[in-house]
Amino acid sequence: MKKILSFFDKLEDSIRAAFSRRPIIYAFVGGAAIVLFWRGVWMVADTIPFLTGPVSILVSVVILLAMGLFVSFFIGDSIIISGLKKEKRLDEKIASEVKTELDMLNDIQKRLNDIEKELKIFREEMRRNVVPPA
Repeated sequence: MKKILSFFDKLEDSIRAAFSRRPIIYAFVGGAAIVLFWRGVWMVADTIPFLTGPVSILVSVVILLAMGLFVSFFIGDSIIISGLKKEKRLDEKIASEVKTELDMLNDIQKRLNDIEKELKIFREEMRRNVVPPA
């Protein structure tokens, strides 16, 4: 069993490395595989006679709640955590971070401009002080 898992782990690494160089193809193949997976699940569920609409919902909710996936899948962990920490909404947080980053970049640009001016002055002084060869 360990050899089989190791084989598929290595296979996954090599396939992911190959597809990572072609992200559009990666997206299409991955998307198609996900759709085919859920189509298969749907078709298997259709073969079970007692899984009517309401029963399917009930069974899936019970399984998702038992596994701890119900809330995190439909709402998302980041929303829950930010609510518990009483943080700003994610879009507001990102906007403020972008503003802070923009301020930092403007400061760096100003420093670079100052260094460039000093370098020009230094070059001019060096040119004036260099004696041409005789």
